[in-house]
Amino acid sequence: MRVLLHLLTFLLPAGTLLFLVTGPHGVGMSLVGLAVIAGLLAADTLGPPEVRDPDGSLPPAFFDGILAVLTVLHLAVIAALPVYVAATGPTFPALVATFLVGNTSAQGIVLAHELVHRRSPWFRQSGRLLLSGVLYEHFTTEHLRGHHKRVATPDDPATARYGERFWPFFVRTVPAQLRSAWDLECRRIGATRWTDHRHNRVLHGLVVGWGAAGLVGVALGPWALLAHLGQAAFAVVMLEGVNFVEHWGLQRAGKRVQPEDSWDSAGGLTYYMLIGLARHGDHHAHAARPWQDLRLFAETPRMPWGYMATTYAAVFAGPLLLPRLDAELRAKGLGPYRLERQAA
Repeated sequence: MRVLLHLLTFLLPAGTLLFLVTGPHGVGMSLVGLAVIAGLLAADTLGPPEVRDPDGSLPPAFFDGILAVLTVLHLAVIAALPVYVAATGPTFPALVATFLVGNTSAQGIVLAHELVHRRSPWFRQSGRLLLSGVLYEHFTTEHLRGHHKRVATPDDPATARYGERFWPFFVRTVPAQLRSAWDLECRRIGATRWTDHRHNRVLHGLVVGWGAAGLVGVALGPWALLAHLGQAAFAVVMLEGVNFVEHWGLQRAGKRVQPEDSWDSAGGLTYYMLIGLARHGDHHAHAARPWQDLRLFAETPRMPWGYMATTYAAVFAGPLLLPRLDAELRAKGLGPYRLERQAA
């Protein structure tokens, strides 16, 4: 049964690709597409939890195969959107298609996150390519060499502060992460002259991402380019929404990262559709552990819903979400309440 549940991760990219290649569609079918997103949000809010230990009965090759097929699907979705919009022009179905692909690309960033953590050069380069498709390849450098070392500290631009709302966090974190990634690469290559930057991976990502966007504009026109940029922008907003809720209000107590320095979710849909993102505490405590082996810990703070629903709430309904997060921190004695817990 759990084998079939793991296949839920294909639902969004396969459905979005089917929508794009069978179009152009009218308003009715576009509304069906919007209903699918609404249904996923409802399922992520109300669906059953998944708190069981990892399924050790399936071989690692099964999960690696999922990653490989997902990569192809997500790249195909990004490539198909400009073609769809070039055929429809600036219409409501084109706007819906861009929104659908933005949601799918946000899931693709979660996939890319898993890929860039792998040692396999094929997986890692595939993850960088997916991130280039949303013009955010510098995430590879900043996440692996910056965020994982500084998480849950004031030095980490991707850790949301206690009481901080999403949009101020977004304005702060996006340029700060890019600057951090650039500085990390400059130190890695020992850049003292401009010519040294031919080895700069952040620069490579900018060239690939914006070069591909430029080709879309030249080949398919301005509306196709606008759709490509739109899906990338939406995906990045949702990524930073994920970053926001993953560590909101947390401050680690020592040098070593602990599971309780990240927010987890018990959401079943999140666990299967977003390849293990729900178990973020174990990921930070053991960054080399593949997603299918991640565990839940009792001491980690828990989101009120799955990651998809919680992220949407953070981005679009912060006043609804933040009191719930604060209550969870108080209950677990974390964040600003850690000293109270230690004193008790």
